[in-house]
Amino acid sequence: MAFVDGSTGEISLQATGAVARRQALSRASRYVLLAATLVGVGVLLYLGYETIDRGGSRLSIDFLTSYPSRFAERAGLRSSLIGWFWVLGLTVILAIPIAIGTAIWMEEFAPRNRVLTLVKLNLANLAGVPSIIYGILGLALFVRFMDLGPSILAGSLTLALMILPMTVIASQEAIRQVPPSIRHGALALGATRWQMVWNHVLPGAMPGIMTGMILAVSRAAGETAALIMIGAFTFIAYDNTRPTEDFTTVPVQIYNWTIRPQEAFRQNAAAAIIVLMVFVLTLNLIAAVIRERFRSE
Repeated sequence: MAFVDGSTGEISLQATGAVARRQALSRASRYVLLAATLVGVGVLLYLGYETIDRGGSRLSIDFLTSYPSRFAERAGLRSSLIGWFWVLGLTVILAIPIAIGTAIWMEEFAPRNRVLTLVKLNLANLAGVPSIIYGILGLALFVRFMDLGPSILAGSLTLALMILPMTVIASQEAIRQVPPSIRHGALALGATRWQMVWNHVLPGAMPGIMTGMILAVSRAAGETAALIMIGAFTFIAYDNTRPTEDFTTVPVQIYNWTIRPQEAFRQNAAAAIIVLMVFVLTLNLIAAVIRERFRSE
């Protein structure tokens, strides 16, 4: 692009005046954003190195298969791992069908009116509510009103409530990405509305839905505040076999070890954080693989 120098009237390829300032600002913003990214990644790498350096030596089969103990060198994650999988499994069973069904109804069947707009607005607001608020709700509704006590079922219902808005929104976005021409084509060929959704919309939206679900479960996997609020135990020395039993989870166990004054327990907490990170990163990797696999199909 050519620019005219206002003082000499000559044509130049170099920008001047306001255009030059905007270009300089654009170049500067690139480096500012790069610096912000590097700072974030650098802090993350340092924390990861510090955690692995402190807790890596504690990782062993015995650490994963031993019950908690008042002696740090004998303490392990067995009961918290089992309780963790119980809570996460029930959370997925309770939340995912409701989330997908709600998203399908809102996008494909619900009348477009102010009520639907209000529901969408509240879902977006609920997705940003701090987890401790869900913990207070779970304590009042599930633990006390429904008399479930601080059980696995109460914890799962609380986490299901927490991830429901996020999963509904992710599923809605995935369903919207399906081209309208696919819907019109199916209906024009005689398919019912449900057949159109089941056979064409859902398969097309599945990569986004799966990704949203796994990321929501990853958030639930690292949740501590809501579970402590409903009364999750920090010391369980038996294996959970029923959803009505008391429970603990890996994040709650980490919290318990980090508040102990002994340095050895903090080493245990670092080792448990490594286990937690590996699990969450594995879930994210699975989400990426599923998304790419569905896209390739």
